[in-house]
Amino acid sequence: MQQARLLLNCCAPAWESVRKASSGMARRGSLANKVALVTASTDGIGFAIAGRLARDGAHVVVSSRKQQNVDRAVAALQGEGLSVVGIVCHVGKAEDRERLVATILNINVKATALMTKAVVPEMEKRGGGSVVIVASIAAYTPFPLWMDKEREESIKETMQITRIGKPDECAGIVSFLCSEDASYITGETVVVGGGTPSRL
Repeated sequence: MQQARLLLNCCAPAWESVRKASSGMARRGSLANKVALVTASTDGIGFAIAGRLARDGAHVVVSSRKQQNVDRAVAALQGEGLSVVGIVCHVGKAEDRERLVATILNINVKATALMTKAVVPEMEKRGGGSVVIVASIAAYTPFPLWMDKEREESIKETMQITRIGKPDECAGIVSFLCSEDASYITGETVVVGGGTPSRL
């Protein structure tokens, strides 16, 4: 509970900025006047998701562990004229965890649950919202991260679409799940994995 309060407190200034922005002129797009808090969103898939949500009309809060990364991401997105604010927030920091297993548990399980618990009251005040949790396809089929072209090629062979996906290809489905078009979808797992075996 204390961690949940800390999470909410660390993001409070950004929520206030977004609340003020979203009370102004209505924005066009499928996510008009919605607020999106995207963690780990200064690079890669998270950054692509933040950009897509903002382009689709949402007011976006970008979050990451390092101020310089947050500033860079916010500047890039605001440079496109998008409604974006940023805040430094390491959702699982407790001396950065002692061991790998503890880190995986605290970041991938506890932090996700605590962040969800922290934002639900804000969503209720606004009359609804969406929580989309993004995870790796390795949750279904564990594989070593590729560090060279040979490993990358062997991974591609297991896919129906024989190429590695791009961050923007994940961002579109997240924007859809946050829109009214997905209002009757809940508790589902949507795999964006190029046909990688993805069933438990």
